[in-house]
Parts: sequence; structure tokens; C-alpha cells
Amino acid sequence: MNKPAHATLSELDRPNSYIGKTVPRPNLDRLLQGRGLYVSDMELPRMAHVVYVRSPHAHAKIVSVDTQAAKQKPGVVAVVTGEELADVITPWVGVLSHMKGLKSAPQRAIAVDRACWQGEAVAAVVASSRAAAEDAAEFVAVEYEELEAVTDMRTALDSATPVIHASLGDNLAFERTFDAGAPDAGFAEADEVAEAEFIFGRHTGVTLEPRSVVADWNAAEARLTIYQGTQAPHMVQNIAALHLGLEEAQVRVVCKDVGGSFGIKVHIYADEMATYALSKLLKRPVKYVADRIESFNTDIHARDHRCKARVGVKRDGTITAFEIDDLTGIGPYSMYPRTSAIEANQVVNLVGGPYVTPNYRARARVVFQNKNVMCQYRAVGHPIACSITEGLVDLAAAKIGMDPVEIRRRNLIADDAYPCTSPAGLRFELLSHHASLDKLLKMMNYDALRTEQAELCKRGIHRGIGIASFIEVTNPSAAFYGVGGAKISSQDGVAVRLDAQGAVVCQTSITEQGQGSESLTAQIVGSVLGVSMEKVRVILGDTDQTPYGGGTWASRGAGIGGEAALQAAKVLRKNILEVAAAILQSTPAELDIANNRIVNAGDGSPRIELPELARIVYFRPDTLPPGIQPELMATRHFVPRQYPFAFTNGVQASWLEVDTDTGFVKLLKHWVVEDCGVVVNPQLVDEQIRGGVVQGLGAALFEKCIYDERGQLTNANMADYLVPMSGETPDIDVGHVVSPTAESELGAKGAGEAGTAGAAAAVANAVNDALKPFGAVITEIPLTPQLILTALKRI
Repeated sequence: MNKPAHATLSELDRPNSYIGKTVPRPNLDRLLQGRGLYVSDMELPRMAHVVYVRSPHAHAKIVSVDTQAAKQKPGVVAVVTGEELADVITPWVGVLSHMKGLKSAPQRAIAVDRACWQGEAVAAVVASSRAAAEDAAEFVAVEYEELEAVTDMRTALDSATPVIHASLGDNLAFERTFDAGAPDAGFAEADEVAEAEFIFGRHTGVTLEPRSVVADWNAAEARLTIYQGTQAPHMVQNIAALHLGLEEAQVRVVCKDVGGSFGIKVHIYADEMATYALSKLLKRPVKYVADRIESFNTDIHARDHRCKARVGVKRDGTITAFEIDDLTGIGPYSMYPRTSAIEANQVVNLVGGPYVTPNYRARARVVFQNKNVMCQYRAVGHPIACSITEGLVDLAAAKIGMDPVEIRRRNLIADDAYPCTSPAGLRFELLSHHASLDKLLKMMNYDALRTEQAELCKRGIHRGIGIASFIEVTNPSAAFYGVGGAKISSQDGVAVRLDAQGAVVCQTSITEQGQGSESLTAQIVGSVLGVSMEKVRVILGDTDQTPYGGGTWASRGAGIGGEAALQAAKVLRKNILEVAAAILQSTPAELDIANNRIVNAGDGSPRIELPELARIVYFRPDTLPPGIQPELMATRHFVPRQYPFAFTNGVQASWLEVDTDTGFVKLLKHWVVEDCGVVVNPQLVDEQIRGGVVQGLGAALFEKCIYDERGQLTNANMADYLVPMSGETPDIDVGHVVSPTAESELGAKGAGEAGTAGAAAAVANAVNDALKPFGAVITEIPLTPQLILTALKRI
């Protein structure tokens, strides 16, 4: 269902509408009472537990795997090697056809000949309990022949560096280059050129609930049920069926409660695929739950980039050109099915995005390494692109002696310049950079902060202000994955029905990982149908129960799933009013639905309760006039078509203090203004933004997966891998500008990744602002005390 232009929201503007209101989440009481159902809570008859024996080497030939001793241990059901499991499940290759030149080697559920990163599974031990499986795993004897590991992305393409997969010819997974406009001429006309190398620490998601799965093969039905914390149940269904040699109808995926995802749980992991295959092989339920060390070694990593970049600027502040050369390492395989080249591709697409940038040159190279795989994580590529862009803009401002806010005012795309297209080919429907910046400056009282900063500097207290404008990709269409051949749905569907007691059952293909999908769906459906939210039951996360759809990723739940809910509810509303008109000997136009009853449209006086209408339809249809066939159920799907994405935008600011004696950074305040179109639930949106900001703060100051030269991850635990806690997190003020997308009637864009997109850039710019008196500039994150003290020449 698609609308060519933004329609009236009359269906949502009624007095009892929930749109734009903060309401309690429908699942809140259950979760707060500790009654959530997570995969690790599940117990099934005859269920066994699997533990994976993992390679201690980053790169090694598997000479032999001796499983005999392990098989004799108490409680052991089976010990399975990669070669044995290969008879059950086929390998896969993570490439997309529209990303020209992207290549990867076939990956197996369990390694057969070689281990290509520390932590890759080389055998599976299945036992009656997790403890028994762990004990037996100690007795699996694997003989390795260690091979040279490729760890430094900067030398991965050198002729002297080993090629990880000989069949591919080299370690280059993907390369993209392009010139837009006339970059050389742009730099030639610049009065100043600022350049730097931006370095980003590799990090991961650290979800509260680790990845987990229970696979249950029912031999009698020849059907596999997968209970998994995933963001995309139908994608898992399709891929599991494909590689296990099954029909989709033979696979059911059930996603109950999920303790955080952030993109970590939207991919297909080898150990999860192995668990499906083990269940089919052994004809019994098999559970796998990653421990925290496994999570660090196998959950996808992200953001490991080194980017040489420069910007040209005139004395009047006009930016004349951008140029970037981005290099990233992704591990030994391109992740399946979304691929590991998307992040670098997003960086190329988004650098310079908020600004009038007619001249732009870009190169991105993605190389293989013997480290854990890298792939999409919250705000894919956005923090990299934003940090590069906003870092360059601040450097350009410093070169010409202009205030960072003023140079942005002179170069941000005008709010009345839309629609327009970026040099990278991105089509922007409607953004609000200037309105957002104006609102931010008022919220933070910018001029007063600058005055305070100057006064404190005289007393030896060094505080900084960092500004970062950003754009965010949301509501992706089929142009994102489908065009490249990936079986990842870009549409979502919703079915709504009136039950026999006058309540509403809503089945939606979007999923819930804590962001409030259940709430926003109930709010939209309740508003359109004129029923109270407690009368709306939302069912999600079950491929047997919900329409086919993409799930929840890339900030698409409200914009795509919400629109499908709106359109389905409108059809059901029309059907209800037609039946009511027949019963009441009226016309649909004379009737309305409000407060769970049919009322007169004119004065709101009650005519018939919805439970009574449902009673008549379901139990006494013989009393209805001839020719009336009630349809109290409706299904609608929605997918964007006019634009490949619904871009949102905003701006962030950070106010912080740097202790120049210790190198520690104290975050004092953070501000965000975001334009995500129509806001369905303000509290959900604001908390999504705050949560995203905190993850961005982690990238800016704390989080980094540290590997040694042999490819060993040296900080795979929560004692050594630091994340921001409440004590480090400042107050985060959130404001909004509203520019609805005209592609849907609801007008909602996504909001889930905006906070992450710009937070690190704002913090980095603020730290450099604080260090201006010392002439120090840092273009690397995380901004550790050691890095800051080194820049200050104090160590």
C-alpha cells in the first residue's frame, strides 16, 4: 500500500488519539515483574545443550579433531565436527550483486579445514546440560598447524602479506571509488585545505542478553521450530530453510522477549546455523547460549576504520571540496546475508551529507583480516561519516578563524532547498538542518556557554563545546538489500481483526527488542479504530502468526510497520462502520467509532457497543440484512517506493571538561535535536535517542576491541572492555523538529540510530575545542587518557 503524497491525518486527530502521546508500554508490567520469556529461560522435553570448541588461533590449519575421549564423558549426546555437520547444512557466501566486485569465501557452520579467526568453532559438544557439555569440550583434542595471521589492515594488500583465501586472489573484499563534480578544481579554488587521518576503534554491541537459540526439529512433522532472539524472523526462516534443504513452510521462527540487539542480532551467525543443523541431525531440541567471552569473540564487531580526509575552504567559510580515502578491515568473511561492505559503503555515501558539497572524491577499501567478522551495528557507517565530516568542518573553521557554528550556517543545505540529491547520489526528500541548529543553540544557550568557557579557561579549567550535524538513513526500501539478491524483506505487513468480545488483535511483522514496537503499533491501531489501547493485543515475532515482513532494523519499525498498521486499521474501521450502518439502519458516513463503541458522527452520542456488534456478527449473522457479509479482519503491507530511504537529520552538542593533568574527560551535558517526522510516542523516541547517544559516548571515550599482532583479542571481558555506565553519562536533553515524510500517511521516519550517529563526533570536537589553548588536535577515538596526554606531550 503506497500513498503518492502526504495525506490528511484525520483518522489520527480524533480526541482519543494516542498519536504524539506518551503512554505506558503494553508489555511493561510483565517485564518489570520478571515475567519475560527469553531464549535462555526455555526448557523443552529432551532438550540438549551445545558448547562449541573454538580455535585459540587467529589462523590455523585443522590437522585433526579427536572426539573419542569427549564422547565418553557423562551426559554427552554427541560430539560433531565440521565435516560431519557439512552433510546436514550447506555453506554460504556473503555477497550482494549490486556491490560490484564484492567477494568472499564460502563459510561453514563449523570450520572444516582451517580456522580463520580466534573463536571460530571447530567442533560441537552436545550434552544433557551446559555444564556437562563444557566439561566434555575440554577433552576434544584438536591438532592445529598455526598459520601467519593477517592483522594490520594497512598491510593486508601488500604482496608480502599472506592471502587468507587463496581462491580469491588477494585480501581485497570490496573497493568503491568515485568523483562528483570537480574535486581538483574545488581544492584549487580553496584558500585553505585542512586534512587529517581519522582513526576509529573496533568495537561491538555488548547486549544485555547474549545471542541465544533453541532449535527443535520435529521428525514426525518434518518441521524445525527456531526460538531465537532475532530482529528479522522471516529472514532467519528463509535462510535456515535454504541451507538445511527445507521448504520455508517447514521452518517456524519464534522471537519472544529480546534483551537488546543494536544490529548484533540481525545477522546469521555460524554457531546459530550449526545449532539448527545439530537439532535436525540429532532429532531433538538443542539450545545454544553464548557466554560473554564468546560474545566478544563472535558477535559482530564494527567501526574499525582508518580514513585519510581533507576539506577545502574559502576565507568566507565556503566549503569547496571534500575528499576521503577510507580503509577498513572486516575479518575473514563478509557476513551473511547483509555483507560486511555496507558500513564502508555508507561512509562513502554519507560524508559531507548535511552540506552543500558539489565537489567530492571518495575511495573505500574493505580488506580481509584474521579477526572476528565486522558487519552492521547501530547507525551503520553514520558515526564514521559524521566524525570525519564534522571533524573536517571544525578543522576548516580553525584554519580561517571562524566560529564552528558560523561555518555550519554558511554551508548546511538550506531548509527550502529540498528535494535535492547529494554528490554520492542520495536523494533527500525534506530535511531541516538550519531549523535544527537554531533550536539546538537555544536549548544549550550557546553564547552563554562560550562566555563561561572563556572565563574558566583563565582559571586553568579547560572545557569544550562540540557541534555535530548528522543525517540518518531510515525506512530502507528494496534498494538496500533486495536489489542485490539478499532475501531480506523491505516491506512489512499488519493484520488486524475485531474479536468476538469487541477487542482488537493486531499481528505485525515488525519485532520488539526493547524499542517499543508493541506500544507504537497499539497506539496507531487504537487511534484509527477509536478503541482504548488496553483493548489492542499485539502479536509479533512469530513467522506462523504474522504477515511476511522485514522485522525491525535500520530504524524502520514506525515508518514502515507503523504505516502498514495504519492502513490495515483504516480498512477494518471502514468494514466495522459498514456493518454498524446495516445493524443501525444508518449510513457509514453518519457513524464513528470512539471509546470502544459506535457513536453518531455528529454529536458523539453512543449507538452500539463494539462487543455487541461483534456478538451479532460472529454469533447471529442470520439477523443481518441480506447481502451483508461482514469482514472484521484486514491485512495491509507497506513499502516505500518514491525514495530509497527516508532520511532524517539533526544536530548534537557536547559540553565537557578535560583534565589536562590526567587526560580524563568529564561529560557535563549533551543536547540532541532530531527531525524524525511525525513522533508517535515522544517518550519512546527520546529514550531511543538517549540510548543511542550513550552508545556513541562509549565509542568516543571507552570502547575498543584490542587485538595483538597474532590476532588474539586481549580484552574479551567486561573488566577490560569498558562501556559507559550511569556515572559517566551526562544529562541528555532532546528536542525535535518535525518534517513528515510525504511517502506515507503516517509521516513517520526512523529515530533509533540518530543518537549514535552524531554523539562521537560531538564529543571529539568538544575535546579538541577544550585542547585549543595547547594547539593539540586528536582525530582518533576512543579518546583515552593516554591518547590525550600523548597529544599534550605529557607522556
